[in-house]
Amino acid sequence: MPSSSRSPRRAGAALVSWRPAQWAAAGTGAVLTAVVVGVPTAVVPSPFFSRTVPVQWWNHPVLAATAVLAGLVLATFVRPPGALAAPRPDGPGSRLGPLGGVLSVLAVGCPVCNKVVLLLLGSSGALTYWAPLQPVVAVASLALLAEAALRRLSTAEACPVRTRV
Repeated sequence: MPSSSRSPRRAGAALVSWRPAQWAAAGTGAVLTAVVVGVPTAVVPSPFFSRTVPVQWWNHPVLAATAVLAGLVLATFVRPPGALAAPRPDGPGSRLGPLGGVLSVLAVGCPVCNKVVLLLLGSSGALTYWAPLQPVVAVASLALLAEAALRRLSTAEACPVRTRV
């Protein structure tokens, strides 16, 4: 995609034009993402899940950034009240967001609690090889989510939503 069609300036203009319903969807999406990612990975303490490896210092900022970016991406799929046209069902960046979300779960999760990693590497391999890679996976997940948000927001005017008069 050409860089002119996914500019931060256009994305900022789209955010400024959002209505309260879209901001509410972004906030709700952020909270839900924090719960869906944070509780099973035990970054958010709960009686339902625990970790054998302590939460790392960078897990909380990655979870917060994941929640904010995912909330923004999710809100781009919301049709404002009174709108006539349906939202873009499969617009630019719609595949990057889910991939970024899955990677963030892998990034902040306990390295020896991940069944697939344990099956492939064993517990010592998970700690020796997977745990040092998790910050890299976190950066990749945030980059994918940021790109998804930028693409979705900066192309919002390409598919304007008409409102009822």
